[in-house]
Amino acid sequence: MPPKLPPPASGSHQTLRDRQVASIEKILNLNHERPADSSEHAVASPILNEDGEPIWKVLVFDNLGRDVISSVLRVQDLRNFGVTIHLNINSPRHPIPDVPVVYLVEPTAENVRLISSDLQRSLYQTAYVNFLSSLPRTLLEDFASQTAQNNTSDKVAQVYDQYLNFIVSEPDLFSLGLKDVYYTLNSSQTKEEAIEACADRIVSGLFSLVVTLGQIPIIRCPKDNAAAIIAQKLDRKLRDHILNSRDNNLFSKTNTSAAPLHSSLSTRPVLILLDRNIDLIPMLSHSWTYQSLVHDVLDMRLNRITVETVEEIPGGGGQRISKKGYDLTSNDAFWAKNAGVPFPQVAEDIDVELTKYKEDADAITKKTGASSLEDLQNDVGASAQHLKAAITQLPELRERKGILDMHMNIATALLKGIKDRGLDTFYQLEENVTKQTKAQLLETLNDPERKNANDKMRFFIIWYLSVENDPSRNDMAEYEAALKQAGCDLTPLNYIKKVREITRMTMMTTTQTGTQPSATTTGGDLFKGFSSLVSTRLGGSVPSSLDNLISNVKNFLPANRDLTVTKIVESLMDPTSSSSSALQKTENYLYFDPRSPRGTVPPGSGLAGLGPDGRPITGGPSFGQRRQGFTEAAVVMIGGGCMEEYGNLQEWARKKAQGGGGVGIVGGQQAGLRRRVVYGATELISPERFLGGEVKRLGEDA
Repeated sequence: MPPKLPPPASGSHQTLRDRQVASIEKILNLNHERPADSSEHAVASPILNEDGEPIWKVLVFDNLGRDVISSVLRVQDLRNFGVTIHLNINSPRHPIPDVPVVYLVEPTAENVRLISSDLQRSLYQTAYVNFLSSLPRTLLEDFASQTAQNNTSDKVAQVYDQYLNFIVSEPDLFSLGLKDVYYTLNSSQTKEEAIEACADRIVSGLFSLVVTLGQIPIIRCPKDNAAAIIAQKLDRKLRDHILNSRDNNLFSKTNTSAAPLHSSLSTRPVLILLDRNIDLIPMLSHSWTYQSLVHDVLDMRLNRITVETVEEIPGGGGQRISKKGYDLTSNDAFWAKNAGVPFPQVAEDIDVELTKYKEDADAITKKTGASSLEDLQNDVGASAQHLKAAITQLPELRERKGILDMHMNIATALLKGIKDRGLDTFYQLEENVTKQTKAQLLETLNDPERKNANDKMRFFIIWYLSVENDPSRNDMAEYEAALKQAGCDLTPLNYIKKVREITRMTMMTTTQTGTQPSATTTGGDLFKGFSSLVSTRLGGSVPSSLDNLISNVKNFLPANRDLTVTKIVESLMDPTSSSSSALQKTENYLYFDPRSPRGTVPPGSGLAGLGPDGRPITGGPSFGQRRQGFTEAAVVMIGGGCMEEYGNLQEWARKKAQGGGGVGIVGGQQAGLRRRVVYGATELISPERFLGGEVKRLGEDA
């Protein structure tokens, strides 16, 4: 059976992460409902046994269940809800017969078999079974049959469909965790059955997203590509649910939000499905924001960043490479504030925040008379009142210091990557890539100082996809020779040549508002405060290695610009503020309303959808439907997404909220209107993995 949803947000909205965390916490509370008088932002508390203690339990998950949980909760969070041990369902597990078990797994035949085996062996006291998506009827019957055959039905306390088969990385950023979707949907070698299975998995994840968001959206997408097929399947799945689940409708109580102040705005969100080929450039570009650089330069997976450092072996034993992992958590205020800002500002803000920390720590130690925070707990000379206040603040101060030290180490590793690969120069070149002459292009490709072949290939592909006219055969031969000389694998280029015309038709010229990115002086002026911060932290002068790192790296602020995906979103969410060229590109986007008795697919779209009555869907959206604005949107890239697009969309939403365009609300005057945009993809993938993985495989096929 499906769970009841958290109550719809009122006033301040819940982020996607808030909603997913609430759903997971409910699972850990054995699917007990919250008290009716509790708000949706109240902190959930574990259910207690008759002795007033949390009900201790074992958590068992599969790989996707692990990823879903670990991206939003820490081990301590699990313990707070009574989870004493967490295990993978595929690992060897010993009996704990007096403790209940909570399963969170995908609805597969193998997982059903493993759960039945656990019940038969009496590994746990009782089982609370939660499937990440809807359990097919055939598997439900198999599970019931195996349970009856083994006489273990009394051990099954609950079976729930939870609709959580997507991974949330940021407050409004998610991934379906599906690998190789771009290759599967674009390769001539893929069989029809594989494409159909891939589309069904995407639809399952999107259905879960819609359930978690709590409202049935209007669906918009371009026609004649994979996004259109998926939109049609999702529309049909939502229609079937509405038609067949009248007594247990997942959305029956979730459309109670107040109507917006402007009549042209929909109370429902819009789900925008886009094919990755609308614009490949953000997947390969060199970015200058903190989160994009972390995703590109460092090893980042499920909010865990792995940093490699070279350490000297004592006694002159040479050097060794050590790895250290850092977890980005929801209480990391520094990341929340700085993730989307240019990297030089991040380095400066570390200095500012550390100064604040020192001032706060000094204020506490002065009151108590202690020489440092570490001495506080051993200090008996301070007044009891001051000592109590100081010790109360100690955990928060230590957490702040730990977070700042973590970002200090991450920033140092990023700075090394920027210097080694010349990423600042690549970024600056890509900002004005269409102005590159043949001589400048060849100079960059032949530059021996830039040793990373992947960076050169990415730069060249961005230029090739951006210029209006195809280079001549002779010019292309020269470029390819230079790339080969630089150590580049030309295989991905075979596919890029094939897809260039498709991408050129859907890409929108990136507009820049304000000034162009301007490089300031280098060396000592770069990241002012950063070198002094390192010096203070290390208790001496800045190491020569870091001094060399800082020198010659450019410090500039990027120009304001909207990417193709942002322009599409603006034209669909806020058509009154969108450019005519963007509106023209989205004019013929398909329009699906799963709540409508008649479908609204534009004629000539090539889609033959069926309405709830089984008759073919006909007719196109009216002009009013095409021009309807929205305050909330979920944007999903079919084939992979990136931090660059996520950051650009969040920046656009922030500017709209500050009054930088939007729908006039009062008296016809322009007013800022909060727009919320959730961004997601079949997979969030780094530029290097995208180029060397799926694009290379497609090049081999081509």
